[in-house]
Amino acid sequence: MKGQSRPTTGKGAADRVLRANETQMAQLIGISPAITAIREEITKIADASASVLITGPSGSGKEVVAQKLHQKSRRAAKPFVAINCAAIPADLIESELFGHEQGAFTGAVKARAGRFETAHGGTLFLDEVGDMPAAMQAKLLRTLETRVIERVGGMLPISVDVRVVAATSVDLQAAIADGRFRADLLYRLDVIHIHMPPLCQRPEDVPALIEHFLVQHHQHVRFTPAAMAALSAWPWPGNVRELRNFIERATIHHGGGMIGREDLARLLSSSHRLPEPRPEPKPAQAIEETPPHVCTLAGLGPDGIDLRQVLADLECAYIREALAISGGTIARTARLLGLQRTTLIEKMRRLHIEARAG
Repeated sequence: MKGQSRPTTGKGAADRVLRANETQMAQLIGISPAITAIREEITKIADASASVLITGPSGSGKEVVAQKLHQKSRRAAKPFVAINCAAIPADLIESELFGHEQGAFTGAVKARAGRFETAHGGTLFLDEVGDMPAAMQAKLLRTLETRVIERVGGMLPISVDVRVVAATSVDLQAAIADGRFRADLLYRLDVIHIHMPPLCQRPEDVPALIEHFLVQHHQHVRFTPAAMAALSAWPWPGNVRELRNFIERATIHHGGGMIGREDLARLLSSSHRLPEPRPEPKPAQAIEETPPHVCTLAGLGPDGIDLRQVLADLECAYIREALAISGGTIARTARLLGLQRTTLIEKMRRLHIEARAG
């Protein structure tokens, strides 16, 4: 674009510019049907230029979806620009999006490119678009229709090639009914719709997310099977963001070692109670199919017990429970049990346990 000044980028939460060589690949963590379906949808729509609207509660991972969409698209080598529409004052958001010319207003000591120009060729992520001021909504709608912007105080139209991905945690249909959001803008943004469900609706993703955050923090903290089951049943009102903060808090209090269910009460929010532990499953429930080595727990009768057999049975039962919690992933199962991966594999081979959830 001729005459475009070099973009300047801020570092605040409302203004993020990520280029291909400046960020790790976004990871959409989870094994739930919902996350699997979102991954498939991202692959299907990645190279389209149509606008995408991502809905879901705060903290559920909407920006991760937007980043993943950008990274799998043909625009991946160009910038991914994110702006939080709720964090920008109403009198500044036009300048932030469209830029301004020198002297356009008090404090505009030099020309500045806006986020649309900065994202040229790439993706512009409008987070919390439902909180955008009404006057700005009309200007955004026109830009989406014409793909042309004008800087504040400028007269020169500037063409932009940008894929717009928007996200919101509010009900836009209700906002339209209340007169707070334009219906025609919603139609322009909601060409493709992706819904990110709250974490409480996909508890099977919790162990995988915990493992991911522990690796990010380079921590060797582990959770007992009982603790992991309680965390999977926790409501997580703050969603993935709350879980990430919990893991950070847990690693501060426990620099290493095992965290049990009894340790969770002081680490979790007091606004909810820990779920009651599930009763121990009967042997027939715990075993998917009878393997050559039958895993049953014996009691101590008058004739005594075979202690080695009992210990083998305990190992078998705990390995199967940990496999079920981890979704059959060997590395996560080993972490739950405090074992080396190779040690776990050898035990599973000896006990004839297959690497799949029970």
